Amino acid sequence: MAPKARVTRPETRLVLTSATLLFTELLLIRWIPAQLVYVGFFNNFVLIASFLGIGVGILLSRRRPDVGPWVGSIPLLALVALVFSNQLNAWIPVQRGEVFLGFSEGRQVEVDVAVLGGVVLLVTAAMAGFALPLGPLLASMPPLRAYSFDILGSIAGVAGFAALSALDTPPLVWFALLAALLLVQTERRRPTLATALGFAALGAVIGLAVLDQVRGDLYSPYYRITVYTPENGAQAIAVNGIPHQAMWPVAQRNPTMEPYYDEVYKLLPGKRFDRALIIGAGSGTDTAVALSHDVGSVRAVEIDPEIQRIGVARHPDQPYADPRVAVTIDDGRNFLRRTTDRFDLVIFAQTDSLTLVTTTANLRLESFLFTEEAFAAARDHLAPGGVFVLYNYYREQWLVDRYSRMLDDVFGRPPLIRSFPGHAVASVVIASGQPVAAIDPAPSGWSRPSAATVAAAPRPTTDDWPLPYLRDPGVKPQYVVALTLLLVFALVLVAGSARYARVPAGSFSLHFFVLGAAFLLLETRSLVTFSLLFGTTWYVNALVIAAILASVLLAIAVQSRWRAPRAFSYAGLFGTLALAFLLPPAALLVDPPALRYLLASAIAFAPIFFANLVFTGSFRETPEADAAFASNILGAMCGGVLEYAALVIGYQDLVLVVAALYVLAWLFARTRWLADRALAT
Repeated sequence: MAPKARVTRPETRLVLTSATLLFTELLLIRWIPAQLVYVGFFNNFVLIASFLGIGVGILLSRRRPDVGPWVGSIPLLALVALVFSNQLNAWIPVQRGEVFLGFSEGRQVEVDVAVLGGVVLLVTAAMAGFALPLGPLLASMPPLRAYSFDILGSIAGVAGFAALSALDTPPLVWFALLAALLLVQTERRRPTLATALGFAALGAVIGLAVLDQVRGDLYSPYYRITVYTPENGAQAIAVNGIPHQAMWPVAQRNPTMEPYYDEVYKLLPGKRFDRALIIGAGSGTDTAVALSHDVGSVRAVEIDPEIQRIGVARHPDQPYADPRVAVTIDDGRNFLRRTTDRFDLVIFAQTDSLTLVTTTANLRLESFLFTEEAFAAARDHLAPGGVFVLYNYYREQWLVDRYSRMLDDVFGRPPLIRSFPGHAVASVVIASGQPVAAIDPAPSGWSRPSAATVAAAPRPTTDDWPLPYLRDPGVKPQYVVALTLLLVFALVLVAGSARYARVPAGSFSLHFFVLGAAFLLLETRSLVTFSLLFGTTWYVNALVIAAILASVLLAIAVQSRWRAPRAFSYAGLFGTLALAFLLPPAALLVDPPALRYLLASAIAFAPIFFANLVFTGSFRETPEADAAFASNILGAMCGGVLEYAALVIGYQDLVLVVAALYVLAWLFARTRWLADRALAT
């Protein structure tokens, strides 16, 4: 018999449990890669491990319904200790066909596979512990009622973490709120040794978070930010432990200052730029350089508000205090879509999020800035005689060739390129526009790629395949191996947990498993759509997740009041999936924004609504809500693996994969295999 908790109503306890699980999942996804750089290269491994842990926790609760969620704090302590003890800010060796921006190749170390494996194992164990109350709570009330309170808790967890992100709170606050959520769920009984160990572990986690806070790092919605002063004397910013940008006093012209800031002004010495747009303005050095060259006005666009605030407070030239400068905190692509202004100079100023992009389906902050459609948007915002410039430490010639090919497609002539191979790591300036196209021959130090070079360049990146740092579509062999090992680990763990909990194989539902995988991919596609249409920002993602959960609640309400026939639910689902496939996100780039939002919501959320009609219709009929939910969560874990298909086929064709999975789910619902016998009858 389960012990009496401080909160006795099962509905309230279910909301608290679900809120704790989603809050913890978001916390770990946000915190771990900020401490261990290379875990971010396997970004959705933490997500997959979270799903696996929740599914295993539901299974184990059948054998141990008396164990409270605080037991999850023991592996959480081990996880936090592992992260802090291996906080190396290490670098992955770059392999052919991939690029990582933000480090010197001389500082590379091999990926610590043991640490990554330990992270996956401990995330799984912690989430399993926190999920132990979920199974009994799901089984304690009618399935649809239980599911509705589970979704309410999930919305609360998303809202809570989004609020903390908006307030730029540090991890100490995140872990303290997690402790409060666990404390509320504590049983009213005399503490056992296991309880004492759980609370001691939780106290130790808070203690480690306090020590982390003492270091003085700042946390924006995107990064762990460290401000430091290197040997060259200029204050610098590191994000997630990676050197990111320096705040140079422009007048000093330090020899170690990046050489590319001035090049466009040297290329066109007689040209005056009355209006400039700088996307990726950061802490202000690009803006300060523009002002030093007598640019009339600067629109500085930066996605990270904390980095911009650091520039306001600490940049020696105080560029953001200049009345010629106007600041916008926004995603660069979204700004280009919203503004009607035209500029004499548009600069993409080191717009990278310092993350390796090879085989993760998750978007980066700059994903939709380096596509042909984005370059065309920049071109369309140039005034007559305007110039478009991008610069960075590109390191790989194929990446420079790719951008050259894309700019040739957009502007009608290959760009001029200026390289600095002798300056630390090779930095490159790429310039296009009518004045640049008219320069012939190329000035000393500059070059224009030949037609053969442009033709042989890797395929352009597009809004459907926004992966600029991946040379060719595909999944690297080392990731295939890692994902295979992860799936084998999951299979062994689920089988062992089911055996320990005496859960018969007949309780497992292939129907709910496939529904979980399909819905995870459908959610991914919705996030991609809204990121393209409204910006790749944390608040857009939070709003989309909340809207998805709200559509789930709507589907539950419909199923509770009107039992939607299975044929109606599937017909609506496949019809809206067909519409989503025939109308890609680019077709929804219309104005005004309110109309764009309504169209995008209808196209993106209609399949989600019908998918949840399918799920809730089946969930209402299941005799074992906890086993069905566990099957669904484990399926979502496999959906996280299937996300990698986007690296090969693009995001639009994920709709076809989703449709195929729902066909498979429909077939399983008509069979008499395992737990799906109840659905077939």
